Amino acid sequence: MIDGIDAARFQWDDGERRLAAAPDTGQSLQRVTERLVRELRRRLGGPFLASELVTLYESGTDWCFQFAVDAAPSNPEAWDGATVTDAAFGRYLREASDYAGGRIVHPFERED
Repeated sequence: MIDGIDAARFQWDDGERRLAAAPDTGQSLQRVTERLVRELRRRLGGPFLASELVTLYESGTDWCFQFAVDAAPSNPEAWDGATVTDAAFGRYLREASDYAGGRIVHPFERED
């Protein structure tokens, strides 16, 4: 699953970069991203692992489009899934119980 996590993180980091570089629509993009983060929190519930977030992402993110439309109905630029969906997953990754210091901490890793 490490490869899946690495691939997803690459996409999510890219989404966060696009969000940070967004022009005037940035406010709407931020609003949509925050709405998606709240929905991820609802879907995954309490403590979760990064691999669970990756599994949710890989199972499909079409549902994110409707949340984007609802959060910014008059701003189609804010519906850009490659930006808002990936940025939301990237932000929510930081809440994973096995995420620390910018990396995934595996239970059998030892820091000496």
